[in-house]
Amino acid sequence: MTISHPLLARRPAYTAPALGFIPDEPEMALVQGRVHEASGPARRSFAMWLAAQTEGPVLWIAPALGQEKLNSDGVCAWINPARLIFVSPKRTEDLLWTMEEVLRSGAVALSIADLPALPSLTQVRRMHLAAETGSKSATGSSSGLLLTPGQGGAAGVETRWHLSPRHAGARECWRLERRRARAAPPKDWTVCKDTNAHKLSIKRS
Repeated sequence: MTISHPLLARRPAYTAPALGFIPDEPEMALVQGRVHEASGPARRSFAMWLAAQTEGPVLWIAPALGQEKLNSDGVCAWINPARLIFVSPKRTEDLLWTMEEVLRSGAVALSIADLPALPSLTQVRRMHLAAETGSKSATGSSSGLLLTPGQGGAAGVETRWHLSPRHAGARECWRLERRRARAAPPKDWTVCKDTNAHKLSIKRS
């Protein structure tokens, strides 16, 4: 009797590396080597969560004028502020150009662009291609995070997240929404910072 085995399996043969800011929660991990988006009033906290999962410098790209600046005391809760390299182009069109070039170089594991407006689909596609090129370098995966105003909605991003504060008394909590992902449905969680520790956990009802 001859037993045949299927050539194709339902399970993917390769799992791409991902940045997961909560242990044992793969649903909340972001695939590396791609460009993601975060919006909402706490979107910069989301950026710090990701930065805490990387090593080495983190590039922070933001307009030179008319933009809120990071508070070093708040940054210290997650990473050493010395890891941040700030780039402040004078022209808005140079923000995404800078992001694209840094992703292509593969010089840093995470690049963050704090944008005043949504990028176009073509611009996002160019950043994806740049991240793929940079991830082939000797330094490892090169990922991008776009911080967008309002409700966000950049076309073509790998995943789209929205973060808003939901603090409970003295405990810091947030409502995290995954509004878009290529391989997962929308979902939301209540995420809290553990007392006396720079760690996050999901608040169970």
